[in-house]
Amino acid sequence: MEHQDDSDREVVSLMKYHNDIRFPAVHALRQYWEELRGPRQVPSRAEVDPRAIEETLEYAFILERIAPGVGRFRLAGMHLNDLMGMEVRGMPCTSMFMPEHRATLSRALEDVFAGPSTALLTLAGERGVGRPPMDAQMLLLPLASDFGDVTRALGCLCTIGPIGRSPRRFIVKDDVVRPIRTGVKHELTDPPQTRDDRLTARRTRQQLNETPGFSEPAASYTPPQPRTPPSRPEPGEKPRLRLVRSDGETVETDS
Repeated sequence: MEHQDDSDREVVSLMKYHNDIRFPAVHALRQYWEELRGPRQVPSRAEVDPRAIEETLEYAFILERIAPGVGRFRLAGMHLNDLMGMEVRGMPCTSMFMPEHRATLSRALEDVFAGPSTALLTLAGERGVGRPPMDAQMLLLPLASDFGDVTRALGCLCTIGPIGRSPRRFIVKDDVVRPIRTGVKHELTDPPQTRDDRLTARRTRQQLNETPGFSEPAASYTPPQPRTPPSRPEPGEKPRLRLVRSDGETVETDS
């Protein structure tokens, strides 16, 4: 079959709208975060009003960054508790993922905090006895703490399919990370950052953090000059009082 070149005409992808229909809570939360952000890079955690996202509260959560690539649930909707069969507040978000996929989530999470960036993860539920097929999406949106640093994230986890036997853990089928540009409306259709770009950015941040004295030049060091021991008076010579100022200058006076 011959494919027509669409480079010279405007092409509208239907994938975004398809996902918005399948996961409406993801779309609603992204729109709310965008309205809060305005022309800034990220909104503040204190600005998030649960009453404004009532239709997504069941799926929504707030993460706190406690270490590089590690975030724990500070708040979580009932749907996340149902998926795990327990209260997830206080747990690391990686606990909802299969062990071999936790590193992928950690890398995306660190990009969200350090970029800052947004991340959209396409997931699938773990299969097994009592665990029917399940599709899911997780959205991660950065927030500033009360101190101004980006150590919080607003997100949601939406699923399609019965929960079955809990706990339900997920595998990552795809992850899309997009850096945030100040003053520009952030859309899921913006060009994503490639894995190589994200790896290069992480290595650069690590080098900057490991470089001693990078934030300011090292002060020059001048070793102290040895002091001249006081000379003893000759026999019959009148003793003299020897004073030494803080700048090293010696002043001799009569006793």
